[in-house]
Amino acid sequence: MFVRQMSYLVALAREKHFSRAAERCHVTQSTLSSGLKALERELDMRLVIRGPRFLGLTPEGERVVAWASQIISDYENLKQDVEGIREGLNGTLRFGVIPAAMPAVAKLTSPFCAKHPRVTVDVRSMSSIDIQNALDKFEIDAGLTYLDNEPLANVRKKTLYRERYLFVTHADGPLAQTNAITWRDATAENLCLLHESMQNRRVLNNLVGSLGLKLAPTVTSDSFLAVCSHVCSGEWSSIIPHTFSFIFRGCQDLALVDLIDPVHSQAIGLVASARDPLSPLAHALMHCAGRLDIDQFGIEAVDKV
Repeated sequence: MFVRQMSYLVALAREKHFSRAAERCHVTQSTLSSGLKALERELDMRLVIRGPRFLGLTPEGERVVAWASQIISDYENLKQDVEGIREGLNGTLRFGVIPAAMPAVAKLTSPFCAKHPRVTVDVRSMSSIDIQNALDKFEIDAGLTYLDNEPLANVRKKTLYRERYLFVTHADGPLAQTNAITWRDATAENLCLLHESMQNRRVLNNLVGSLGLKLAPTVTSDSFLAVCSHVCSGEWSSIIPHTFSFIFRGCQDLALVDLIDPVHSQAIGLVASARDPLSPLAHALMHCAGRLDIDQFGIEAVDKV
């Protein structure tokens, strides 16, 4: 009962609305309100600032939410761990993945699902900052993100592959048939790139800056799909992670060219909370990652599309 009441408080902190919090918990609003009052009596402190609508949490309420999130996570992990002994691992793996790693994510989730058929996987596109926050708040079990650039804190890590970069242009463009292109020549082209709010773009900014160069795209977006759309129009080129060749390979409108001078790479890997014990789902995913063949992530130079 105590855990359920704490889940009401955590839901209210996230939704900031009594009705939506009740809906999230699959209870009536009166049940949620009664549970919150019972929690306040149990702890002998006021947690919620009440009015005609939700007005916020007290300072004590904010602290209780942080502890409650951890307790709820540990309780769910305890149940999964014990039930797994009898019936095998089950539940939902909540997996935050940066957009740059999305083309490679199935190379991890596929063997994981084969090993644990009773587990469902919820893949969420998230920035590295959002992955950090979600891990800290126990809202995801693991993340796939950059390991060296803007590294996350209080996490355990497992390197999966090193991200390289490719110049992508229209198949009819003047550079489509070249074997390689330098970063200097690539930055001189009409580019469509990710927005600077995206970590992949900041990685590229740092790299070209170290070469005394500057990226000056005429179009930016927070979506690789928008980047692909502009390249397909024939008016723009772009710079993308090599794993996007998994998706673009076979597309007759695009050509991928290796970027050289230098050939730069960036570590991408699995992260999970550094707390012990690790949740059963995160532990199983880490174990699966440790058995992967890194070559399947396309470390060698890719063929042209």
